[in-house]
Amino acid sequence: MASYKIGELAAAAGVGRDTIRYYERASLLPAPERTAAGYRVYSDDDLERLNFIRSSQELGFTLEQARQLLSLKASDTANAEAVLEITLNKIREAEGRVETLSHIRDVLRKLAQACPGDAPVSDCPILNFLAERRRQHRDEAT
Repeated sequence: MASYKIGELAAAAGVGRDTIRYYERASLLPAPERTAAGYRVYSDDDLERLNFIRSSQELGFTLEQARQLLSLKASDTANAEAVLEITLNKIREAEGRVETLSHIRDVLRKLAQACPGDAPVSDCPILNFLAERRRQHRDEAT
């Protein structure tokens, strides 16, 4: 079994040392063994756990969701339904973000198409839209 100092673990996982320390403080990584000189010493299990957390994040899972998935992965009694539920919730969140981003894209396209590039800035429909939208939100709040 390999043994890593914090810099070696960071390099092997492609993260910064501060990320590892943060994961330790957040209890995503267990407190590592320490040498007599006080250096942190990590194992292959720690590297595997760190890679799992990073893979989870790359798919959009939050650190809390990664914690839940790690807990399920380590459980002798859990079944895949719990993992599926977390994943389906993540899919619903992603679909909502896609809808929001699609709406933003559509609004920006319309604004870009309406903008005569050679007009004075005071006639720019993009700037006018942004100014008016902010005013409308402020008026709705009062």
